[in-house]
Amino acid sequence: MIVDLRSRVGDLMSSARQELAELVAIRSVADPRQFPPEECEKAALWVRDRFAELGFADARLEPTPDGSRAVVGLRPASDPDAATVLLYAHYDVQPPLDESAWRTPPFELTDVDGRWYGRGAADCKGNILMHLLALRALGDDVPVHLKLVIEGSEEQGTGGLEAFVAANPDLLRADAILVCDTGNAEVGQPAATVTLRGMVNVVVTVRALASEVHSGMFGGPAPDALAALIAILASMRDAAGNTTITGLDASRRWDGAPYPPEQFRSDAGLLEGVALLGDGSVSDMLWARPAVTVLGIDCPPVVGSTAAIVPHAAARLNLRIPPGTAPDEAHAALDAHLRAAAPWGVHVDVELEAEGSPFEAQVDGPAYRAMAAAMQEAYGTPMTKLGQGGSIPLCNVFTDTYPDAEIILMGVEEPLALIHAPNESVDPTEIERLALSEALFLQGYAASRD
Repeated sequence: MIVDLRSRVGDLMSSARQELAELVAIRSVADPRQFPPEECEKAALWVRDRFAELGFADARLEPTPDGSRAVVGLRPASDPDAATVLLYAHYDVQPPLDESAWRTPPFELTDVDGRWYGRGAADCKGNILMHLLALRALGDDVPVHLKLVIEGSEEQGTGGLEAFVAANPDLLRADAILVCDTGNAEVGQPAATVTLRGMVNVVVTVRALASEVHSGMFGGPAPDALAALIAILASMRDAAGNTTITGLDASRRWDGAPYPPEQFRSDAGLLEGVALLGDGSVSDMLWARPAVTVLGIDCPPVVGSTAAIVPHAAARLNLRIPPGTAPDEAHAALDAHLRAAAPWGVHVDVELEAEGSPFEAQVDGPAYRAMAAAMQEAYGTPMTKLGQGGSIPLCNVFTDTYPDAEIILMGVEEPLALIHAPNESVDPTEIERLALSEALFLQGYAASRD
């Protein structure tokens, strides 16, 4: 049976590549300021139709409170007492950023050196294809009830599906939930993600003057809002690169699998001579400690700037927090730190954009054991446990709403995928082996509960 499933998944890969190309071509960035909302609607309909063909007869689009649309559906098993498994992914993608930095067109799936390039190829449209492949390989032999939710605003962090789950708890209730929006430490090394960092996003705005004034006539005694902002941002790290936000513990250690520094340097694309940050290990810095990133700055660009003092400037900040730190506490600490660090009495406003709690999975249940066995069979090597620096606030909502459910985080997004960056790609062998893993899991999990 395993050999047969492996063969079926392999035979489906050529059609999977065509389908992924169709889905990547849809510019489903869930931000109407950047792309037409019709693109997200088109992607949602594409997903709905594919799963409807696979037995989710009631597959439909459900509106969520942030205005996005989630694809939901149910495929019942023949045994009414069978376990229920919820399949999750998201069809929205990050914006392409600087298109000139892409080696291939961002919304055209392109083969380069054995990988498939395109925005969303890994995060998270490749995981949608993984679900489709697994179910096609199984055909009618799916011994569990299946529920489906593919959301449309995960990348924006606006909480649409989180609010939808809380308002409709019975719709997605399940015994096991496959959150397919993470990945392996490297290609060919299967893993489940067992911890996630939470996050706090804020926009800090500094104001010093009523308007621009001539830098020759007023420069010196007149405060520069951009220089004040730079000083505030610089206060958030020490000379070694540790995040130093007053009130947040930056000394914890990671006790799971290590992340070798040289592998991290390669995965992250560090330039020659650039140092790794912090006084802890790579794993400590990634998975056990807070980390702040400046995502963007609003100020005059170099081209077009004039000899004038900048009266106001703003920066968007992303603070990642490890398990054990509550987001409201982290937000309060960040807000207080930014205000206290402001020089010269400049006015500071800190606007909260989004926040999410850290997550820690349970690893002692039948679903986790079934997935470990399935991945070992599919990959030929044992499944490991990883931390993840990213945030998936939905996992905490699932935990709160379905406290008895096992949540397994997995997916096709390994480091070379460069998710959220130019030149995102997916290794098709990861789609293939994880689809086989999911198919084996659905069968093995059902058998473990008989």
